[in-house]
Amino acid sequence: MLFPKKIKPNKNFVGRAFEISKLDQIAKIDEASIVIIYGRRRVGKTELIEQVFRERNLIKFEGLEGQDEMVQRQHVMEELAEYTKNPLLGKVPTSSWREVFKYIAAEIKTGSWTLYLEELQWMANYQTTLISDLKYVWDNELRHNPNLILVLCGSSPSFMINKVLHSKALYNRSQHEIALRPFSFEETREYLNKYPLKDVMDAYLSVGGIPEYLKRLKQESSLYLGLCKESFVTGGFFTTEHDRIFTSSLAKNPLYKKIIDFLSKQKFANRTEIAEHLKIATGGGLSDLLEDLTACGFIDKYAPIDSPESARIVRYCLRDNFLQFFFKFIQPKITGISRGDFNDRPTQGLSNDIYLKWLGFAFERACRDSHAIIAKHLGFSAVEYQVGPYFSRSLDKESPGFQIDLIFDRADHVYTVCEIKYLQSKVPIRVIAEFEQKLAYLPNQEKYKIHKVLISTLGAVESVVDRGYFDDFLILEDLFN
Repeated sequence: MLFPKKIKPNKNFVGRAFEISKLDQIAKIDEASIVIIYGRRRVGKTELIEQVFRERNLIKFEGLEGQDEMVQRQHVMEELAEYTKNPLLGKVPTSSWREVFKYIAAEIKTGSWTLYLEELQWMANYQTTLISDLKYVWDNELRHNPNLILVLCGSSPSFMINKVLHSKALYNRSQHEIALRPFSFEETREYLNKYPLKDVMDAYLSVGGIPEYLKRLKQESSLYLGLCKESFVTGGFFTTEHDRIFTSSLAKNPLYKKIIDFLSKQKFANRTEIAEHLKIATGGGLSDLLEDLTACGFIDKYAPIDSPESARIVRYCLRDNFLQFFFKFIQPKITGISRGDFNDRPTQGLSNDIYLKWLGFAFERACRDSHAIIAKHLGFSAVEYQVGPYFSRSLDKESPGFQIDLIFDRADHVYTVCEIKYLQSKVPIRVIAEFEQKLAYLPNQEKYKIHKVLISTLGAVESVVDRGYFDDFLILEDLFN
């Protein structure tokens, strides 16, 4: 007899409407189902599964960091012994994962059960043996319980996609995929609903829509103070999170961290520059590394709106909000943080002028990632479009590479060109001259109608509005709704 895990309702659980709806539908299917869920560390995978399925019988087995297969198997058997209240099970030796899963299957042949395997990449030691053995037990035993949901969860998207989701071993019509992303603007606002909108956006730009990070910030009287305390006080949560991210998300390949460290010092880099830094070839091995980091959401690649991604001008940049903040503000002060230089006054660790300028660049990135929200607000979401920044090929390495912050190349022969400003006040009149200068770089204007948009924190001064230069204005309130 099994005694399932007791899950308390979380009153602070917000958002995830799409994922909740999908999981609810899966629970209603009259057949055994496999849910494969993945996402970066701290994104809220466990909370989602436990809150949605807390009314079902749930048993969870968690992989251990850095342990070999024998230790992993023994740990699962010890956890099973606790669920069954049978300590002898924890002492049973096993020689394969097939044996382990057969012991578990014997306990959940009937009834409404959720079998939850967490941190699967650790449990499997980044190998496929566990998956193959699980397939055998699934086919022969587990799938015969129509009320069973098997959840395979991992914080290494590359492993979950390549070794689990794309594995022929588990492929079947009852398999469901959930790629859990960080909170959206709207979900972040819902989670931080007691704070001013500008403070919420500052928090989002600094640590991303990661629930655990946002939770740390709101433990203080202000989000800004929470950010400073967790970043610059000795032993702060964010000072060591950088290393924990790599431990959970990627196998022990030092090249992953070297790529991230390299990109943290560059505005952008192409494949050749990354390969030269790593002292490796630009072939398939590098492609796999870059694809893994992209799947994890740590880096991104972009190209001019008018060129294919396969073109040589494709550039890679650091994407993750928290990693951007870490490398800019925390890493340079690690020695001082260790000495306790900021323990009495943690806000001294964050230069306000530099931080505000950095937030401006972070806001540009966030708007590019949220292009669907912008298209919807501007009324052309039903129109097919390509989207991205536009930058001249002639720019040198010292330039940020972007001449136009965000442009939509629309199928209805319209260029929606966006100027993005993240200021503490309304945008001044000089924005018009600046924008005109940028438009001079835009090709093929004679074939398109130009739709000019200003995206800003609080809108623009009256003189900008009265000129009628911009066709549309978007402010923070629009992005959060």
